[in-house]
Amino acid sequence: MAEAALPYDLLAEYERQSLAHDPGVPEQIETPGLWRGIGFRLGSYYFVSDISEVSEILTPLPMADVPGTLPWLLGVTNLRGNLVPVVDLGHFLFNEVTRSTPRTRLLVVYQPGGNVGLLVDEISGLQTLTLEQREHAEGEAHLKLRRFVEENITLGDKRLGVFSMTRLTRASDFLQAAV
Repeated sequence: MAEAALPYDLLAEYERQSLAHDPGVPEQIETPGLWRGIGFRLGSYYFVSDISEVSEILTPLPMADVPGTLPWLLGVTNLRGNLVPVVDLGHFLFNEVTRSTPRTRLLVVYQPGGNVGLLVDEISGLQTLTLEQREHAEGEAHLKLRRFVEENITLGDKRLGVFSMTRLTRASDFLQAAV
């Protein structure tokens, strides 16, 4: 009769097999000439930001007011134990308050020192743009947007502004929310 393995020996064998197994790298879809971004809407404007600039998309969370701040800083929210400031992006850019609807979302974006939540009217999902579409892009005419929109791409009847979250989170007026 074969000798039964001790539990410790069995666990040690499992560990040895696990360490010897090479799972490889996760499959990544890298297609040359394609650019991926997260589409969103502010009023009648449609934008897309590089997928690497948006860390999360959430439904708006409860917020606590922050006294002595400009009206576009809506407050702070608790995101898994971290306090995150929430900015009404439409109010910051166009001085138009974003109305809360079932489609309203919060884009969580990294900024130096932590994250910031950006309230937008809605998310239009993952957008894939080709190199050819970006080659035919136009500049931005709107003065307030010009700092953040690198180019505008026409897709069907929509004009998408390629919006830089990095430029936004480094803009001096964005960083100064105190009255």
